[in-house]
Amino acid sequence: AQVLVESGGGSVQAGGSLRLSCAASGLMYSSYSMGWFRQAPGKEREGVASIDNYGATRYADSVTGRFTISKDNAKNTLYLYMNNLKPEDTAMYYCAATLFRRIANPLLPYDYNFWGQGTQVTVSS
Repeated sequence: AQVLVESGGGSVQAGGSLRLSCAASGLMYSSYSMGWFRQAPGKEREGVASIDNYGATRYADSVTGRFTISKDNAKNTLYLYMNNLKPEDTAMYYCAATLFRRIANPLLPYDYNFWGQGTQVTVSS
């Protein structure tokens, strides 16, 4: 089975909400940073939100104020709460984690070494 397993994607109308979940097994306890990334057809993979082992969070400008990342260590689960969804949010969403302790930018995918298989989010107008 995958180390990281995403769920919660689906199809919603603009303005709707979704909660994505990432089951992280025991990886959450040892990871330096975890994050959500997304990739739409014809576009490069981009960082959406991240949270490090200090609890610090970062968000892409495009989702600030609409999305919230959080984690439950006891449940080994990472969440992404998405509100006021827009058609531009349509993408495959991936959960990622890294054991690297010093990374340049937690919203860039290059330093992450664990990835889920993705969950599709589709927002219609």
